[in-house]
Amino acid sequence: MEGILLEEYEQKPVAPSALKPGRYFAASYAGEHVAGTEFVIGAMFVSWGVGAGDVIAGLLVGNLLAVLSWVLICAPIATDTRLTLYAYLEKIAGPAFIKIYSVINGLLFCILAGAMITVSASAVRILFGIPPQVEWYPTSGTFILIALGVGAVVSFAAMRGFSFVARFSEVAAPWMIAMFFVGGAALLPVILAGTPSISSIDGYSGFLELAETSIWVDQGTEMGFWHVVAIAWGANLAFHGGLGDMSILRYARKSSYAWYSSLGMFIGHFAAWLAAGIMGAGAAMILSQPLTSLDAGEVAFQALGPIGILAVIVAGWTTSNPTIYRSGLAFQSLHPAWSRQRVTLIVGVITTIIACFPFVFTRLLDFLGIMALVMAPIGGLIFSEHFLFKKVGLTRYWRSATGAALNMPALLTWIASVGVAALLGYGLGIHVLFLFVPAWITALVLYPVLAGAMGAKSVDPVALAEANQAESQRRVAEDAYLASHSKTRLAGSGSNRLMLAGAALSLAAAAWLGISALVTGDLETFQTLIIWPTVTYFIFAIMLVMRESAQEKLAVDEG
Repeated sequence: MEGILLEEYEQKPVAPSALKPGRYFAASYAGEHVAGTEFVIGAMFVSWGVGAGDVIAGLLVGNLLAVLSWVLICAPIATDTRLTLYAYLEKIAGPAFIKIYSVINGLLFCILAGAMITVSASAVRILFGIPPQVEWYPTSGTFILIALGVGAVVSFAAMRGFSFVARFSEVAAPWMIAMFFVGGAALLPVILAGTPSISSIDGYSGFLELAETSIWVDQGTEMGFWHVVAIAWGANLAFHGGLGDMSILRYARKSSYAWYSSLGMFIGHFAAWLAAGIMGAGAAMILSQPLTSLDAGEVAFQALGPIGILAVIVAGWTTSNPTIYRSGLAFQSLHPAWSRQRVTLIVGVITTIIACFPFVFTRLLDFLGIMALVMAPIGGLIFSEHFLFKKVGLTRYWRSATGAALNMPALLTWIASVGVAALLGYGLGIHVLFLFVPAWITALVLYPVLAGAMGAKSVDPVALAEANQAESQRRVAEDAYLASHSKTRLAGSGSNRLMLAGAALSLAAAAWLGISALVTGDLETFQTLIIWPTVTYFIFAIMLVMRESAQEKLAVDEG
């Protein structure tokens, strides 16, 4: 196993030769965020009772804020340091701090990945006639076996490292996007038929009328536009504002690759959430059951037939793979001598056990709010030290110069920031979805104040001169390497283009079937035929990605 695993640079900057082109990040973000949670959250907006206009506008604003958080906060730090969040946080806050943080962060990622494995297992359970798992505990022994099997596959993929995870997303992401769109299109006629007051959909205004009548119906609940903004922005706060995606973006050749997160946010957290809402409302009509009693597997099966089962399995994998990878990095940072692969295996076992209990799957909204609240202050204090310290007369990396094992101002900032947010939640009744904002801002402001009072002003920058010089030389070498390899092209482009064309035509055929189902309302024929473009797509896409991977490895070896 060790021989097939690549260097992951857990404790040191990523080497220039290991930096990845933009397509890796396009696929990774599109794949991870067009995933299992989309079936859950997209349907959740329907059950919230938020009007269609508020859902659409709220998703646009919230997802834009999320993209800007990746672009302006996470990516500049990741590409400047080339370190994981854990390695950089240890440099700033000390080894004692990182042990506390890594345990908490790793467990949160385990729970999130477990929820996504539960999503995948919810699809497989349809094949065995197992009832939906809507309680916090499993109600079927067979479901437990399914979750264990899915978890084993996901854990193996995460053990292979970032490149393997990214290639998996590169294959799965375009197909997943297509399945959300065609699934939503196929069930619109079902919703239309169940809405006697509307006879047809004439453009966007007709769709909005149908949506307000039978999909996102305004029920006058406390949930509204700003709640939708908050969930769209904060659902991945741990990754952008909390800097968890330093682990991914440290491989980016350019900081601007963070704009690829817009693929995940607007195709996934916008279009796919809307499509999932349509599928959820349609499935509830077909089965004459409340949406809250259906899981992701049942919703996708009603929309896409047997391919819906595959869609949910792949959707869960595309999120749980990189999440287990992140969790493995978190726990591996506790003891750098530990093998990341073995740590990831242990994390996978823990995650798989969690997946057998659907408690996070059934309370996903609350969990995401709590995770954002806990992780937000870390992003605020790191951003402060990285960008603000020099501007306010403080020494960056002052903790390293003192040799202290624990950066006490950082720990106090984390505790105080969570405390302020919790006080706002419990004392003023502010919804948990909004609390990450005051937590992040509190850390941003409080940390330099405490650090300045507790030693960051008195440290002599000369003590860090050698380390700063080494870092400067690393950046110069990286810039030189990237400049000399900027014109590199992979060989065999003719065959690659042929396979790319085959994959694209397969997706076009799937899209045509979805449009046909929308026009004719023939759901059964659609569910039968959608199998074939799926098969041809995966044949072409897997061949293409394997070929590109081999060519890239050859180019690196020769370079």
